Amino acid sequence: MELDSLREAFDRVIEKRASSSAKAQEVIDQIVSEVEQAITKMQMMNTDSMGSADHSSILAELKAKLNELAPLNQLEGCQKELNVALSKYLKLLEKSFSPDISKAYRNVDFEASTINSIIANHFYRQGLFDLGDSFVHECGESDGAHLKLQFQEMYSILEAMQVRNLQPALSWAAKNHDQLLQNGSMLELKLHQLQFVEILTKGSRDEALKYARTHLVPFASLHKAEIQKLMACLLWADRLDQSPYAEFMSSTHWEKLAEELTHQFCSLLGQSSESPLGVAVSAGFQGLPTLLKLTTVMAAKKQEWQAMKQLPVPIDIGPEFQYHSVFVCPVLREQSSDENPPMLMPCGHVVSKQSIMKLSKSSSRPFKCPYCPSEAVASQCKQLHF
Repeated sequence: MELDSLREAFDRVIEKRASSSAKAQEVIDQIVSEVEQAITKMQMMNTDSMGSADHSSILAELKAKLNELAPLNQLEGCQKELNVALSKYLKLLEKSFSPDISKAYRNVDFEASTINSIIANHFYRQGLFDLGDSFVHECGESDGAHLKLQFQEMYSILEAMQVRNLQPALSWAAKNHDQLLQNGSMLELKLHQLQFVEILTKGSRDEALKYARTHLVPFASLHKAEIQKLMACLLWADRLDQSPYAEFMSSTHWEKLAEELTHQFCSLLGQSSESPLGVAVSAGFQGLPTLLKLTTVMAAKKQEWQAMKQLPVPIDIGPEFQYHSVFVCPVLREQSSDENPPMLMPCGHVVSKQSIMKLSKSSSRPFKCPYCPSEAVASQCKQLHF
């Protein structure tokens, strides 16, 4: 992908800049060292009539050493490499990004209220509440503001976790106990585990044991192994960091739990854990170079790509943006569509509807599966829904 090439070129610029900076600092240190040595020699001399002559010889010696160092020559090589890397990066930027991206747009009618709601939602879910309020006020839309209170609650919980205060998170998890279990999440148990370790590390073994009896016992039947490890921590109350269970004290537990809480909180709100607007912009950024190339090629062939229901080339936007299964017919080597859906044959193999029509020659006669000796008729094939 072109984005990967840009990243590599940018990394080279950073590398050359760091190398040039380090070399410049090295040369400066050498010059400063020589000057300081010369000053020290002059200060140690007697202030007699010969001092001036001696000073002249020291300065002449300093000049000779600086000429020998040739600082400009030392810096020239590194600076030249930096300039070359920067020049290549700028050329790659100009090549990869067209100043006019409007030709990659599709003629789609958007409802302004829907777009405004998506943008306001993005601001609120990122914790930018003042910015979200300003946007909602200026666009005159209030539909996006209904999520503000929920996300404010989420961020207040996350802020409390940053200062090692789990009470707001525990209260929220207890209130949503049933929904979390339906999602298959053990967030509540993990929060209690973290709170137990936090109490124990403060040196209060009795309080930790009391907390375990109150809050961990309900989970013991299904999570016996985890509870046993926590109980073993009681034996190392004063030196848990030196025990076999020291990993319970790792700060990564707090970070992972904050991520899981964010994911579950958004899930219970019916929202994705990542901003839809952020995902759409990131995916569009990766796919834009291919779309721009496609429009250029199609324009040269005097064809209109926006009239196509399916793009003639794949858009590689990375696995992190792939949320739905995609079926490509192994016979026609074309991606399935609403008009040409995947069909399951009695033998278990899957091909597209058009392939079945071609194999059966649009009749009720049996045809052979292209991948096994089994035979089937078109009426026996069932449409698959991913």
